Amino acid sequence: MSQAQWYVVHTYSGYENKVATSIEKIVQLRGLQDVICDVRIPMHVEQEVKDSGEVVDAERKLFPGYVLVNMVVNDDTWMVIKGIRGVTGFVGPEGKPVALSDAEVQALNFTREVAKAPFSAGDSVKVCSGPMANFTGVVEDVDMASGKARVMISMGGRGIPTELDIDQLQLI
Repeated sequence: MSQAQWYVVHTYSGYENKVATSIEKIVQLRGLQDVICDVRIPMHVEQEVKDSGEVVDAERKLFPGYVLVNMVVNDDTWMVIKGIRGVTGFVGPEGKPVALSDAEVQALNFTREVAKAPFSAGDSVKVCSGPMANFTGVVEDVDMASGKARVMISMGGRGIPTELDIDQLQLI
């Protein structure tokens, strides 16, 4: 079987998130993880000024109306994607999928760097900043995707579960 490549799927405007979610659900339900590997909606961060003068970061779609799918194209996967509500087809001549080149994928900066926390479940940590500074606790769970850790802080002889940013914690 050939290796998975990135393809561009055209969607109705505003349906990008729905299409991506639908693809992910179908992959889970049908066990297609080996042929449909990843789904992405390219985003970029823009600074915008609110009416109050406050500057906030806002995520915007880089290519509105498009979803990127890392997959092995065959008749089955092609039909699965085409059959999803909101999908108008693949980008390519006459609707036939054309894979993105390696240079195009690199330009989109899709390589996932999986960060690793300096601690894991069961490790003792000290809170370095915030309202819980200088308290110690035991890590129960680390979620690198959100950058948070659930820590059981010892306070007054009781364990208090607290969710903290990973950068607020230091391994003891």
